[in-house]
This record gives sequence, C-alpha cells and structure tokens, in this order.
Amino acid sequence: MKALVYQGVEQVRYQEVPTASSSAGEHLIRVNSVGICGSDMHAYLGHDTRRPAPLILGHEAAGTIEEGAQTGRRVTVNPLVTCGTCPECRNGRENLCGSRQIISMPPREGAFAQFVAMPERNLVTVPDHVPMNKAALAEPLAVSWHAVRLGLEALNSGCERRAVVIGGGAIGLAASLALRAMGVDDVMILESNENRREFLVDRCGQVVASTATENVPLVIDAVGYASTRAAASELVEPGGVIVHVGLGEGSGGLDVRRITLQEITFIGTYTYTAKDFRDTADAIFEGKLGLLDWIEERPLSDGAKAFQDLREGIVAAPKIVLKPWS
Repeated sequence: MKALVYQGVEQVRYQEVPTASSSAGEHLIRVNSVGICGSDMHAYLGHDTRRPAPLILGHEAAGTIEEGAQTGRRVTVNPLVTCGTCPECRNGRENLCGSRQIISMPPREGAFAQFVAMPERNLVTVPDHVPMNKAALAEPLAVSWHAVRLGLEALNSGCERRAVVIGGGAIGLAASLALRAMGVDDVMILESNENRREFLVDRCGQVVASTATENVPLVIDAVGYASTRAAASELVEPGGVIVHVGLGEGSGGLDVRRITLQEITFIGTYTYTAKDFRDTADAIFEGKLGLLDWIEERPLSDGAKAFQDLREGIVAAPKIVLKPWS
C-alpha cells in the first residue's frame, strides 16, 4: 500500500510500505479521509519523542471496512485503543488508561495510508448522508467536545455563559462550535494569523479578534504556549475556569499566584472518553456542529507539500484532510 511516512525532522515521504493487516477482533479499514493534526506537526518538527522516525503518522480517519461480513460499512475511527479493564476504563475515563495506545504512535502505525487496522469497539458507523471528509473530523472535534464539557461542568452555576477560545485552528474552532452546541452563545476566538481570522469570519461565521481585554468566566487555551497560558491567566474572571488543551510548550506562562488568590480552576485535558467520541460523532451526523465546510482537501501523495505549507503558516483553513485514494 501507499503511505506518507515520517522520516525525520521536517521530512515526510510518500512511498510503498507493507499493507496493514488486521488481528483478531480488528477490521482492516480502507482509509477515505485523514486529517493532519497538531500532534502530527509536532512530530514533523521533531518536537515529539513519542513518535520516532520512521513512522506512519495520522489518526483523524474515516473509511470503509475492507473485508469480512461488514465489508463496505462506513466508519469513523476512534484512534485510542485502551484495555477496557483498568479502573479508569471501568469508570468511563478511557483516555487516562495506563496502557492506552493511539495509532500514529508506536506500536501502532497511523492512518496516513491506504489502509489501517482498528478494533471493532473503536469504530462508529457513519450514516450515508454524511461525507467521509466530515466524518474524519470526529476525532479533533471530540477533543474539543471533551474539553468544553469539562469546562462547563466546572463553572459555578451562577456564572454567565461567556467564553474566549485562544487559537483558531481546528481544535479552537471546534471548541467554539461545541460551546455553541452546548448553549454558550457569547464566544470569541482569539487568533493571531490574519489570513485565518478572515477565514474564520467569512467561511465559519465566527466572532474573531487578535486580542481581548474583557474578562470571561471560561477560557479555553487550544494552543498551549507560554504566551497563550499567560493570556488565559489574564482573561479569566475570578472564580472562573481555564481549560488547557494545547501541547505547544511544556512550561511557562501560567500565573499561579493569580490562579491561587482568585480561586481560578485550571483543567488540563487530553483527548476524550469513548462516550465523548460517540456524542461528537452523533453531533456531526445531526448537524449540531454546523456545516463543517472549512476543510481543505489534498491527495495523500501531496502530503509533504501540505506539511510544508502548514509549517510556513500559509494555510488559512483550520483543517487539511488528505485523501489516500485520490
């Protein structure tokens, strides 16, 4: 099969590799659409030691079952493979499973390929009316759905339902969409890239600015740099909540003194639970997250150029989706 293989810092190559094979309890999936995630970019830039080269990246995938009695079934893929038996899994917090695996991280190859193998429990059936490129958004949208759910659950019941999202990439935009789906209408996205700001306003109907001065009860940091943590620390109201999703930098920026003195809740959040993934997929299928027409599609064979363009900051669309069979 053909795959886009990470070869080292800022190097990916479209090449022939052995075809993926399914184990007991797994299905072989013919990948139709697969998105480029921020974690793929972290690996591409050499910032993620968990993803050593050579490796097939990519974990935001949708496709069809290729073999067996369910051949042709349209599915979107939850890329987190968990044990199902540990206390975290039994309590519905599978994302914290100590033995979790994720495709695009050893020992599991990713979905920047024509085929990928996944367990049955990781698949959600996609209705015929939903395009596969939108079904592939279930994974990144679930990250934000999970983050928003945690943030709203932590808010004091008397707080106004207003929020600022820092970062207008896919996770930030998805957080804004999830907030609105959960009843928060006053949402602003902060985005430093002018081209992306224009795209978010014109194509996505979002309220967007480069800076904000008014404090809000809920701030979602979808970037995760020291500078964005500092901004979140300034923007959140006393008694409010910061939800930290981004993994840009590991330290710095957070105003721990203000957080302590003003009883601000800080929540770090990673991926999503299996229920959050299913709920997000249902929200996509039912149109609760909007048209989701802000995708830029490219063939997997042009994946190297897509990574370069993202590296250079010249991509306005929040999400590039690669098509392995173009």
